[in-house]
Amino acid sequence: MPASSSQKPYRVGRSRTGLGLFATKPIKKGTKIIRYFGPLLDSKKKDEDAIENKYLFELTNRWTIDGSIRENVARYINHACRPNAESDVKPRKRKVFIRAIKDIEPGDEINYDYGTDYFKAYLKPIGCKCDACEKKRKKKRAEARAERLRLKEKAERKAKREAEKLAEQPAKARAKKTNGAKANGKLNGTQLNGHSLVKAAGRKAAAPKRGAARVLQA
Repeated sequence: MPASSSQKPYRVGRSRTGLGLFATKPIKKGTKIIRYFGPLLDSKKKDEDAIENKYLFELTNRWTIDGSIRENVARYINHACRPNAESDVKPRKRKVFIRAIKDIEPGDEINYDYGTDYFKAYLKPIGCKCDACEKKRKKKRAEARAERLRLKEKAERKAKREAEKLAEQPAKARAKKTNGAKANGKLNGTQLNGHSLVKAAGRKAAAPKRGAARVLQA
C-alpha cells in the first residue's frame, strides 16, 4: 500500500470494496483533492491501444491515462452513484483532477462517478457496492421481508377462519339432529295420544251394548 503524506488531506484505507481513499482533514466543496495521473496511451499505436486494465481514464478519442501505476494514489478512489467528488478533466492539458462537489468531513470516503461505460462493463455485472446502492438493496430486502410477513399473516388468518368453519360444522350438525329428534318426539307423542283417545272412545261406545244385552236377558 503506498504511503500517504501527513500533509495531504487523505489516506488509503480499507473500504467495503477493498481499498479506498479517506479524508483525514475537512475538505471544502470545490477543492482539488488529488490528480489522477499515469502514462499517456495513444490509441493510434496498436501496442498502446491493446492495453487493458480497469484504471484506464480516457481523455479524448486518442489519449488515455493508464492510472495503474502504484504512484497514482487517486486510483484507490472508488465509484459512487451519489458521490462527494467528481473528475475534472482537462483534455488539452491531458490532466485529470478529482474535485470535491460537497463538503467532506474527516473519515469520509472520497468517491466519484466512474461513468456509464465503466459502470456497465465492470460494476453492473457484480453489483455496485456504493452506499447509495447498499441502501437501495437494504430497503428492497426490508420491503421483501415485510411482504413475506404480510402474506404469512394473511395465510394464517385464512387458515384460522377455515379451522373455525370446520369446528362450527359438527356443532351445527348436532344442533340440527337434536332439533329434528325433538320435533319427531312431539309428533309421535301426539299420534300416540290420539290413538289412545280413539281406543278409549271405542271402549266407551261398546259398553252400552253390553249393558243393553244384559237388560234384554233379564
